Amino acid sequence: MTKETRLVYSTETGRIKPEKELEQRPDGDGIVRIRREVSGRKGKGVTTIAGLDLTGSELKVLAKTLKQLCGTGGSVKNSVIEIQGDHREKIRTALEQQGHTVKLAGG
Repeated sequence: MTKETRLVYSTETGRIKPEKELEQRPDGDGIVRIRREVSGRKGKGVTTIAGLDLTGSELKVLAKTLKQLCGTGGSVKNSVIEIQGDHREKIRTALEQQGHTVKLAGG
């Protein structure tokens, strides 16, 4: 009978949280895909940007600059940047100026 034990609380440091696993970035083909999505969003359209080969903090910085460019809100979820509204052309020109290969995907 094997008993696995782990430390969950220490009087010296308090609650012990397990270390988060390193975030795995999806392997891409080097093409940034920009799509407009409305499904599952109660009719509200969002522009999604996927395929960027950036770390989590770099994605957040890029998302912030794109949100400021479009004058709207957004977020980063699962290595995909979501910008509220349909701003595909603005985002496309901004990413092309940064040297990314951009493709408009979907309808």
